[in-house]
Amino acid sequence: MRTSYSAIGTYKQCPQRYYFQEVEKIRVPKSREAIFGTLIHSTLRFMFSRDPLFPTLDEVVEHFRANWPKLDNFNKDAAWDFQKSPWDESEEQAYFRQGVIMLKRFYEKNAPWNFHVVDLESRFTITLTDEKTGITHTIAGIIDRIDRLPDGGYEIIDYKTSKRMPAQEVIDRDIQLSLYATGLQDRWPHLKPEEIMLSLYFIKHGEKLSTTANQKTAAETKEYFLKTIFEIEERLRTGKPFEPVPGPLCNWCGYRPLCPAWRHLYKKQADGKTLEKDEIDSAMAEYFAIKKREKEDKEKISRLQVAIKAYMEQERVTRIFGAGGVIAKKTAQRYAYDMEKIKAALEPLGMWETILKADETKLKKILKELPAEARIAVEEARRVAREYTVLSASSAKGAGVVEKDGDATKDEDAVL
Repeated sequence: MRTSYSAIGTYKQCPQRYYFQEVEKIRVPKSREAIFGTLIHSTLRFMFSRDPLFPTLDEVVEHFRANWPKLDNFNKDAAWDFQKSPWDESEEQAYFRQGVIMLKRFYEKNAPWNFHVVDLESRFTITLTDEKTGITHTIAGIIDRIDRLPDGGYEIIDYKTSKRMPAQEVIDRDIQLSLYATGLQDRWPHLKPEEIMLSLYFIKHGEKLSTTANQKTAAETKEYFLKTIFEIEERLRTGKPFEPVPGPLCNWCGYRPLCPAWRHLYKKQADGKTLEKDEIDSAMAEYFAIKKREKEDKEKISRLQVAIKAYMEQERVTRIFGAGGVIAKKTAQRYAYDMEKIKAALEPLGMWETILKADETKLKKILKELPAEARIAVEEARRVAREYTVLSASSAKGAGVVEKDGDATKDEDAVL
């Protein structure tokens, strides 16, 4: 398989989106965030391009302005792959002003003549061979910038226009940066991991977070890609569906009208049906009403239990009688065992092994801490014992339709 970090990231985020994008090859309009990020990247490439001199700050801003996609050009400019404008006039002005501010701050802090830039938007491909199958896969990518450092090492820099900055520990195990380091080492095999600095530059915040390449992360990256590629190929081979994973990012996904997780909403909007006219909505309304009563009943029961228990303790009784029946109170105990003593008692009888069943909760907790080889061995020991369907109900606040998962409460209660 030939793929990329971006495609694999899409699959991990949402298999359904991957299927539409990479298998069906369905093109959809880019989001305004994607357009904005692309233009910031291209402007930064211009900023560090010396031809024969580095551009001034005014020239950088003018490049950004000249390449800004105008509202009137969206339907004409196929390069942006847009059927309509992603923003209205006020939004366009806000994004443009933000872009100019970001670029000015970046230029003031990173004058291009202060860096030894080796390459910009550097393309690479690496090959990974699955030792179990003997199949070789190709991973392609683009590195935003490669700098030569004063100590003789190299720095890989990837620009980010996102709003959030991750913790340093996330940077230390970042799969994307590790892949880029592998790509650079494939190009220049003499480089040692410790000679490669890996950085994510968050343009909006004017901050750069860095780490160093290492063999452990490189091994984990290889495992990550091979495992994910195997999952994708297995789905394609067996016909197992690429199921959607609804979440906050759905609001920026162009595949929503086609997605099984959202298609019903768009169908209703197209048909002009109301909740009262749609039979399934009637069933859903009744379902949510029952769930609401169930939740209220649980809360009432909890409050009544507290009152009843207090009364029984006050009256020093263990049972009380009423028209509906009898309520009894008793003391329950849970035990903790000294497993070494238990082992000493059971092992001579040959019964010790019968109680050593795997604790899956603890196994999942330590799985991320295991070395790559041990983790692969554990995952290969897995098997699907049972497959079932769970109905997850999301009740919106006030409205009848959930647009964002962040505005909803979820309740999973039906196993089919």
